[in-house]
Amino acid sequence: MSATPIDAGLLERGGVRLVVDGPRATITLDRPDVLNAQTPSTWQALRAIGEGLDPDVLVVVVRGSGRAFSAGLDRRMFAGGVPGEPGLAEIVARGPEAGAALIAEFQEGFRWLRDPARVTVAAVAGHAIGAGFQLALACDIRIVAEDVKFSMAETSLGLVPDLGGTLPLVRAVGYARAAEICVTGRRVGAEEALRIGLANSVVPVDGLDAAVDELVAPMTRAMPGAVRETLALIAGAADGASVGEQLAAEREAQLRRLAEFAALAK
Repeated sequence: MSATPIDAGLLERGGVRLVVDGPRATITLDRPDVLNAQTPSTWQALRAIGEGLDPDVLVVVVRGSGRAFSAGLDRRMFAGGVPGEPGLAEIVARGPEAGAALIAEFQEGFRWLRDPARVTVAAVAGHAIGAGFQLALACDIRIVAEDVKFSMAETSLGLVPDLGGTLPLVRAVGYARAAEICVTGRRVGAEEALRIGLANSVVPVDGLDAAVDELVAPMTRAMPGAVRETLALIAGAADGASVGEQLAAEREAQLRRLAEFAALAK
């Protein structure tokens, strides 16, 4: 299966840059003047990347340009909207069924980052608010800078997190802490993020890119089939597989790997 061409115009409208270097892809939210605030075009661009990436890409890094990862939803969506974008009022005006279908399209921009087909790494500096927090949560691994500020701000705006962030948040920190973080909308700094499981590691701001490069390097050298099978096993365990189910899944995955080795040896 080959890569699907990705519309460069859509990426530009969404404020997203994509660089593919062999087995690594780097997605950069590139609207630093508004702290990488997101619009529906951002989510459509992310979805297009997920659909169009070459299957040989093993690792995807998601980052923001400038001093923030993402400040969340572009606040103009609450007023007249962003020119050419469906504002919140328009989503409501479409009615429950069509509105839900539109939100489902938005969610696809985040959902593919949790697909075990590849490892996804969020490199988070500065603010990761609302949709920005959910984008970081969509990734398998989060490396954060010392100045990071996570916040699920939706409830303070009268909304709910609807881009897939609630499930990975509960998995990372547990129900009670997730409820408190979401309902209060308070900010979680680097030290706490590391302590409660939101971050895999904390590094100096000027060392974030180097830390991500160091983490990603061995991942890009791993055998693709082994990476994908292992991620699928971990995802199954996180989804609550029983001991018996997990052991069976491990057996089946290993047999597929051994069969591939046997085929290569012929």
